[in-house]
Amino acid sequence: MCRNIKTLFNFAPPVTPEEIHAASLQFVRKISGFAKPSKANEAAFNAAVDDVASVSARLLASLETNAPARTREEEAAKARLRNAQRFPEKVAP
Repeated sequence: MCRNIKTLFNFAPPVTPEEIHAASLQFVRKISGFAKPSKANEAAFNAAVDDVASVSARLLASLETNAPARTREEEAAKARLRNAQRFPEKVAP
């Protein structure tokens, strides 16, 4: 999975359409191999982003959970901790 695509389900406040669009854009970039499509591919690329965003919004609206909603701040703190453990600062000899 692309590291830039974030989990969007079960957050308080709920996910925004902008967050869904950003994740969809990252997904289409990843599978197409284009960071920015050429003019010839721009319409197909943008249509794919819109389709993925639409399906993603529908999926997120239909999911259910009994788990308490997460906060973005808590998730960001967890990510920082994981990164600190994964990439500890090098100590100079």
